[in-house]
Amino acid sequence: MRAFILGLSLCALPGIALAEAPRVVTDIPAVHSLVSQVMGEIAAPEVLLDRGADAHNYQLRPSQARALQEADLVVWIGPEMTPWLARAIEGMASGAELELLDAPQTFRREFEETGHDHDHPAPEADAEDHDHEGIDPHAWLDPSNARAWLDLIAGHLGELDPENAATYTANALAAQARIDRMEADISAQLQDVAGRPFVAAHDAYGYFSGHFGLNNAGSVAMGDAAEPGAAHLAELRAHIAEDGILCVFPEAQHDPRLIERLIEGTPARLGAALDPSGSSLGYGPDLYDALMRGLAGDIAGCLIAQ
Repeated sequence: MRAFILGLSLCALPGIALAEAPRVVTDIPAVHSLVSQVMGEIAAPEVLLDRGADAHNYQLRPSQARALQEADLVVWIGPEMTPWLARAIEGMASGAELELLDAPQTFRREFEETGHDHDHPAPEADAEDHDHEGIDPHAWLDPSNARAWLDLIAGHLGELDPENAATYTANALAAQARIDRMEADISAQLQDVAGRPFVAAHDAYGYFSGHFGLNNAGSVAMGDAAEPGAAHLAELRAHIAEDGILCVFPEAQHDPRLIERLIEGTPARLGAALDPSGSSLGYGPDLYDALMRGLAGDIAGCLIAQ
C-alpha cells in the first residue's frame, strides 16, 4: 500500500512524469496491423483509412488531421499509395515519419507492361491504358517486405521509447515468425495453381503473384483509380476468351457488374472480390495474416475449381 501511495505522490510532484508510449498514426490497415503487432500491449496505433474506404482516394476528417499533427511517428507506404496523406504530412508539427516504400530494405517492383501476347492485332489503345507506370506501391503483399518493415518499425519505436525498445524488438521477432508460418502455408496452398492464368480488377497483385509464383495475366483497370477504356476492355475480352484465362477477380468496395459483363460468354469464372488493402477486414494485429491468407484462399478457390 505504501508503494502505491508513493507512486501516486511521485506522479503529483512537479517535474516528475511517467514516460508515455509514442503516439503512432498509420495510413492503411495492413500497415496498422504490422505496427500493432510491434507495439503489442504498450499502446495502440491509429489508422487513418476508414473501414471500407478507398486507400487511393480518401479525405481526412478534422479529428484525423489533429491526430496526425499530434503524432510522434507516422508509418505509411508513401505518396504512391496514399497521395492524400502526402500534403498532410508536410504540414505536421514535429513528428517523425517512416515511409516504408522508400526504405532501402524494401523490395520494389515496377508496374507490369499493359500489353498481352496476342497473335491478333490490338485495338487502338485508350490513353488510360498507358498511364500506369512507375513503382507499384502494393509492396506489403510480398511477405519479405512485411518482415523487413517489422524491423524498421521496431527500430523507430525504440528510438522514440528506449525504455520499451527490447519489447518492440521481441514483438517484431514474434510477428516475423508468424509471417514465416503464414508464408509456408500459402506456398503449399498455391502450389497446384501456380501456373493457372487469372485476371484481377486492377494491377495490385504483382508482389503477391511474383512471390508465390502465380500467373497474373492482366488487369481490368490499369490504374489504381482509373476506369478502363473501351479499347482496353475489347482487348482484354479477347485475351480472356482466347488465352485460357480461368478466373477474373473483382475487388472489394467496387461494383462487380463490369467484370460480370466482361466474362459473359467466355470460359472464365467470376472469382471472389479481393481486398488487397484489407479495408473490409477487422482492423488490428491479426489483419495482415487474415489478409494474406484470404487472398490465397480466394485465388486458389477459383483457380482449382473445374
